[in-house]
Amino acid sequence: MFTGCGTALVTPFRSDGSLDERTLRALVNRQIEAGIDFLCPCGTTGESPTLTHEEHLRVIEITVEEARGRVPVLAGAGGYDTDKVIKTIAELSDMGVSGILSVTPYYNKPTQEGLYQHYRAIAESTTLPIIVYSVQPRTAVNVDPATLVRLAEFKNMVGVKEASGSISQMASILARVPNSFTVLSGDDAITLPLIALGGRGVISVIANEIPFEFAELTRAAMNGDFARARDLQRKYQALMEINFVETSPGPVKFAMARMGLLEPVWRLPMVPPQPASQQKIEAILESLGLLSGVRV
Repeated sequence: MFTGCGTALVTPFRSDGSLDERTLRALVNRQIEAGIDFLCPCGTTGESPTLTHEEHLRVIEITVEEARGRVPVLAGAGGYDTDKVIKTIAELSDMGVSGILSVTPYYNKPTQEGLYQHYRAIAESTTLPIIVYSVQPRTAVNVDPATLVRLAEFKNMVGVKEASGSISQMASILARVPNSFTVLSGDDAITLPLIALGGRGVISVIANEIPFEFAELTRAAMNGDFARARDLQRKYQALMEINFVETSPGPVKFAMARMGLLEPVWRLPMVPPQPASQQKIEAILESLGLLSGVRV
C-alpha cells in the first residue's frame, strides 16, 4: 500500500495564522492529479508539533475527504507519550485513514528496549498498518536495525521511513528485515540509491513542489530504469538540497509561496528563511521554470 512516492504534506496557514482549509484541499488534489502514490499529512513537514489536537485531526480529515479513496492516506501520529499516541490513533481509525506514520519519541530519548515497547504497545492497540519514522537528526534517537527486526514480527508493523541519512544503516535494515517489511527513504536525495538496495520508495518533501516529476523519478528507479532516474536526480538535485538550506519546512513553504501555491506563513518557532537563503531558493526555482511571478 505504501510504496512509490508519498508526499509529506505541508500544512498551509492563512495570514492570521489559522488553518487554510481551502488551500489544503487544493494541495491534496494537486498531488493526486500529479500521480502521487500516497499522502502523509501531519508529519514534520506539516508542522504537526504546532497544530492543536483539533487541527491535527481536521487536517487528516480533509486529506481523507479530498483523497476519496484515490490514494492511501498515511496519517502522522507520534510523540513521546505512548498513551497519547494510542488515543490519537484510535481517533484517526474512525476517519478512514489507510495507516499511521509514527515518529520515534523525542526529547525523552528512550533506549532500544523502550522504543520496542513503545511501538509494540501501538501495534497492539490498532489493526491499522504502522510505519515507524526513524529520524535521529531531529529526535536524538535512532531505531537500530535489530529493533526493526523485532518490530517486523507484528503483522501490522509494516515498514519504516528511514531518515538517518546513513546508506550503510539502510543496507543493514534491508538485509535483515523480511521482504514484506517496506523500507522508505526519508531523504529525497537518497531515494534512488535506497531503491537500488531494495527500498520501495520515499516519503518526500520535494514532492510538495514537483509531485509529477518526483513520482516519475521514483517509478523509474523502481522499474529499473536507472538512466532515467539519474537524469531526473541531476535535474532536481539542487532543489532537493535547497529545501534543507535551513530547517524544513521553512524553505519548501517559501518555495511553494513563490510558486503561487500557498501563503508564506509558518508557526513559531518556524520562521521564513533568511534573505540570503530566499535568494538562493528563488534562483533555483527560476532555473527550473517554477517561479509564479508573484512576490512574497
